[in-house]
Parts: sequence; structure tokens; C-alpha cells
Amino acid sequence: MTHLDLNGRKALVTGAAQGLGEGMARALAAAGATVVVADLQHDLGPKVAESLGEGHGFVHLDVTDDAGWETAVGEATDLLGGLDILVNNAGIEITSLLVDLDAAAARKQLEVNLLGTALGIKHAFRTMRPGGPAGNGGVVINVASVAATIAFPGIGVYSATKSGVDRLTRVAAMESGKLGYGVRVNCVYPGLVPTAMGAGLANDVARIGLFGSPEEAVGAVIELTPSGRLGEVADMASAVVFLASDSASFINGVGLPVDGGMGM
Repeated sequence: MTHLDLNGRKALVTGAAQGLGEGMARALAAAGATVVVADLQHDLGPKVAESLGEGHGFVHLDVTDDAGWETAVGEATDLLGGLDILVNNAGIEITSLLVDLDAAAARKQLEVNLLGTALGIKHAFRTMRPGGPAGNGGVVINVASVAATIAFPGIGVYSATKSGVDRLTRVAAMESGKLGYGVRVNCVYPGLVPTAMGAGLANDVARIGLFGSPEEAVGAVIELTPSGRLGEVADMASAVVFLASDSASFINGVGLPVDGGMGM
């Protein structure tokens, strides 16, 4: 058994029907954890859960809905027989220059990215703390973004929400420690990954005139990245497995850049 062995651990991953969330769910399962996929996408989410193998599952979850969180976490805890790991991955990005900001689009990003993460922390704490339905402590991993650490044009509100995720992470870790919950809370800062969201961003920043083409936008990101490439889903998923594992047992209240050096 290695320190990255998650055998016996029980995990809930939000936004896990595709993209980074799916990759994180698969990596956690490969490391030995039993995983519940949480998502709005009833066409994709159950298929991902089924592909993970026996014992894994799917729950419906709108991360902006407090009551929905309570139901989903309860169902996941019942299905898994406990809960040790929550990955707050669900998020959206709506590209816009600040001069063209749409209030409804900004509000949606705030609700999904920031409120959704805060509600996830709330229900993880209630479930994992002493006296909770799981009650053995655990790990919360929030997904922020390199956008929290750089000033990239066209994603002002998204960047603000991900900076907020970083602050939530640190306060949550302190509250957990002070109140004896036994839950570590960390976040990761993914760099640009060519998922559907990443490709959409490249197309959008070109569409609003910041770059001549999506390819030029991607090239600009790579030029800002010392590692000289885009990130891969596996890069982000491996970081989540690490933070969930005993190898990270004394890592708490921090953000881990997984961005090839872009945000340094």
C-alpha cells in the first residue's frame, strides 16, 4: 500500500459528467476510492458512474441549490456507506469584456462557482464532522483556476469567482481546525486544459476581438507557460488524488498551482 492508495475512501465529485470532473472521478476510482458522480447532466453522468464499475454511483445535483446539496450528500453517503472526500469541481465560465458585462451572466457565475463551492463546504462539514452522518473527518478539494492568480483579459468575473474560491478554502480550513471537524480543505489552480470549457474560452476571446483566432489565443497561453504546453486532464486529476491522499496529510488551507508555471 502506498500513500496515494485511496482504497476504502468514499468520494463525491461535482460536475463529474465530463471534462476535468470526469477525469478527477476516474483518477480517484483508479486509486481505489468509491466515487459518486454528481451532476445536472442525466444523459452523461450515469454513464460515467457506470463505466467506473460496481459500487460507484450517480446523484443529481444543482450546486446552487442548498436543499439539493443536502439531498445529494445524503444519497451519496447512504450509497457509499460514508463520505471522506468532496471535490467541488462544478463551474462555468462566461467570457466578456468588463465594458460589456451582463449582470445575469455575472450572477450565474457567482452562484455556480462561488456559492456552489460554499454550499459544498457547508454540507461536507456537516456530514464529515464528529456527530455527522459520516463523522470521521475527511478532505475537501475545491477547484479554483490559474485565473485567480493572473490578469487574463475577458474573464474578469470568472477570475473573481475563482479568487473567491481560494479565500473560501483558507477560511474553511481554519474553521475546520478551530472547531475540531477533522476536515482538511485545499484547492487546486488548473491551467488551461483543452476540454470543452477550455476550447470555448479560446473561441470566445477571439470572438470578442482580444485575439486574431482561437489558435492565437492558445498560443498566447502557451507562451505564458514555462512548461511550454497546455495542461492535460490527467495533470489536474493527479493533483486531486494527491491532495486526497495520506501523502498530503499535513497540507491544509492552501492552493496548489497545476498550471505549468503560468501563474507564478
